[in-house]
Amino acid sequence: GGWVLLQNCHLGLEFMEELLETLLTAEIQNDTFRVWITTEQHLKFPITLLQIAIKFTNEPPQGIRAGLKRTFSGISQDLLNISNLPMWKPLLYTVAFLHSTVQERRKFGPLGWNIPYEFNSADFTASIQFIINHLKKIDIKKGISWNTVRYMIGEVQYGGRVTDDYDKRLLNCFARVWFNESMFDSAFCFYTGYKIPVCKTLEQYFEYIQLLPAMDTPEVFGLHPNADITYQRNTSADVLDTITNIQPKESAGGSGETRESVVYRLAEDMLEKLPPDYVKARLVKMGVLNSMNIFLRQEIDRMQRVITVVRTSLNDLKLAIDGTIVMSEASKNLRDALDNMYDARIPQVWRRVSWESSTLGFWFTELLERNAQLSNWIFQGRPKVFWITGFFNPQGFLTAMKQEATRAHKDWALDKVAVHNDVLKLTKEEILSPPSEGVYIYGLFLEGAGWDKRRSILVESSPKILFVQLPVLHMFA
Repeated sequence: GGWVLLQNCHLGLEFMEELLETLLTAEIQNDTFRVWITTEQHLKFPITLLQIAIKFTNEPPQGIRAGLKRTFSGISQDLLNISNLPMWKPLLYTVAFLHSTVQERRKFGPLGWNIPYEFNSADFTASIQFIINHLKKIDIKKGISWNTVRYMIGEVQYGGRVTDDYDKRLLNCFARVWFNESMFDSAFCFYTGYKIPVCKTLEQYFEYIQLLPAMDTPEVFGLHPNADITYQRNTSADVLDTITNIQPKESAGGSGETRESVVYRLAEDMLEKLPPDYVKARLVKMGVLNSMNIFLRQEIDRMQRVITVVRTSLNDLKLAIDGTIVMSEASKNLRDALDNMYDARIPQVWRRVSWESSTLGFWFTELLERNAQLSNWIFQGRPKVFWITGFFNPQGFLTAMKQEATRAHKDWALDKVAVHNDVLKLTKEEILSPPSEGVYIYGLFLEGAGWDKRRSILVESSPKILFVQLPVLHMFA
């Protein structure tokens, strides 16, 4: 009638098979007996064990209201009464609010944090402990040392997890704006409608928290309303992806076109449009040691690899559908290619040697466009303006440009040369000749900001416009 708890079972997968066998064969006398298992997600975890189990997941709460509720449910009335100083309760609430904010920003992806950090309740507890200790030591006449509080929260307790410079800057900004004398002012609020309540008991705090909005606007966390569109879009894309993944993969009976014939037609169409292989002799003529040509050669080698892989797998797929070769378990790649192409996704083998894209159609169009840029460079000479996002290694391109500039100036040393850029007011169609030095590039987008062409500066995003294309940039060294 007791309970058994097995922890971190993803580390002992062999025993899981044994456990399943035991559970299915043992005659358990008592109805109240339970086996509890904790595990991380794992691809090789026995699916049969999962199917007979009831599953719990512990997800972080969504929204400020749920986050504050969860934080305050871990606080006791004794902790609330630990200090008689009037500064204590507002400080406690502000740290709790910050705690919810840093966790909530994660859902916005790179707009929230450049790197998703695992902030947890230990950070909150440690910050609260520090504030209690600090309040015990302060001189009432001098008051709180705000620099110390801000440093401890922004650099040590929460900041200790943060590895990115811009994320650190953001966290310190929250600390600077929220932790200062003005937080004790009755007019202070984190954002319109989000004040610091004056309460004596935990019940009063819960009553106040319950009155907060169930859905928060991204502006509460210091983000533009557009961030919410991005988040909602990514969430729905994940849901639809999951639905597509669990669709039955076998061909359905009936009069409709079979999966195989759809993919066969697609493969024929792609093979027809696929560009021919590159001719290496042409590169030798262009001058092998010029730094830009070395870069071009590396790009062409990678492009050639993509074309070869795509051509081979499409031909094999056609033969497999025709029944000339066997689509066995060994040719897992063919099976994967068939499934993914039918779902308009990029087969794994292609993605490994190429680039990310949202659908197969976009990916194939990009293949043709990337190939066109490289072919034109070989046969029609260097482009006036480069599509930088069409390269495998854009950094390598800028390095080659830097080397070229260094060689043009005999007295320059490469390690003293820095890359600079000017954003022009022109689009790529308006560029009629290449720059005297450096290169013109296009293809860069802004997310989370807009661009004022007239003044050539960053501005706030326009509502509902998530991405803005930058005009042509002049990169020089």
